[in-house]
Amino acid sequence: MAGAPTVSLPELRSLLAAGRARLFDVRSREEAAAGTIPGALNIPVSELESALQMEPAAFQARYSAQKPTLEEENLVFFCQMGRRGSQAAQLARKLGYTGARNYAGAYREWLEQQG
Repeated sequence: MAGAPTVSLPELRSLLAAGRARLFDVRSREEAAAGTIPGALNIPVSELESALQMEPAAFQARYSAQKPTLEEENLVFFCQMGRRGSQAAQLARKLGYTGARNYAGAYREWLEQQG
């Protein structure tokens, strides 16, 4: 099964420290409200396709964030365990977002490694 490119936790930390990645939490609003990776934008996977096809102004109004561009590098999608993040990154790539990647360790790994 050919999935979207992935990013490891050390690489993700490095990209975030350098301000070179945008994080998208594709879990439900309830899951994200209970805790997420700092700086992540919550767009549930169920609405991701429509969100990525919005006009930039509509995206900004809906999510209070700038819409990613097709050329943007390191658009990192994640969920709780890895499956939805992989689906989201594949969907984004299908829509032309060539920099879409999946953080395969997901929020579970992030939490485990924070201590």
